[in-house]
Amino acid sequence: MSGPDADHALARADGAIARVVRAVARTAPDVRGGLADRRMYGTGENPSGEQQLAADVYADELLEERLLAIDGVAGYASEERPEVVTAADTDGGYHVACDPLDGSSNLKSNNAMGTIFGVYDTPLPASGAHIVAAGYVLYGPITTLALAVGDRASEYVVRDGEPELDTADVTLPADPVVYGFGGRVPDWPDDFADYVASVEQELKLRYGGAMIADVNQVLTYGGVFAYPALESAPEGKLRLVFEGAPIGYLMAAAGGASSDGARSLLEVEPTDLHQRAPLHLGSTELIERLERTLD
Repeated sequence: MSGPDADHALARADGAIARVVRAVARTAPDVRGGLADRRMYGTGENPSGEQQLAADVYADELLEERLLAIDGVAGYASEERPEVVTAADTDGGYHVACDPLDGSSNLKSNNAMGTIFGVYDTPLPASGAHIVAAGYVLYGPITTLALAVGDRASEYVVRDGEPELDTADVTLPADPVVYGFGGRVPDWPDDFADYVASVEQELKLRYGGAMIADVNQVLTYGGVFAYPALESAPEGKLRLVFEGAPIGYLMAAAGGASSDGARSLLEVEPTDLHQRAPLHLGSTELIERLERTLD
């Protein structure tokens, strides 16, 4: 059901959470509209040592300004800045973690990107057990917003900065279709390579270089996305607080699962704001198979 009376994620959000979601949606057209003139790399690096595009910084600054202006938001953290930024009034309130422009390396080739956000009920860094809402904007042929609040995941089309309900109850299909795995094949550990060998016999490869675009394929068609532990990076490459836990929360609301290889991403306790983790997300059976293979 997707009519005006449908039970959807945004309808379940309390006042401050709803304001966060609507602020992200209102910011989406500005982020998208500013990309064409910001395809160049600057001189700075983010806290993970990655070179920043002008578009990364632009999206981050827009989101910081607009989210910290919301009554009920006490803090803002981003993949693009080293520390949490606190609001003037930090007495209570939610803490928002963002990857302002996920997949920004795709900007040069004009491929899909997105904005990821997680709303936590405690200061950051914190585990996914403290997430109360999470979602992402996908800048594809159309701009869409996927949102999870509690056990409900929904999809919206963003028109003129407003989220219009498209699918009230997003649930992973029972029969998975796609897979996408990051990292170089020679850098995969043997046990993960064994997992890939089983999965690729059943599913179609879909990998585009932006986590959020690949996750959206999984949500749409069913399947699995992973950026695993690598021989050269046993801790993985993607960030837990900004990417792994928020998308793990959304995946669970859509009937799927997440894992760092041994446990749900929502159970991992970060000790650092920019902590990395192996990420595996998708249909529950495929995640359970992964954990059995990696044991």
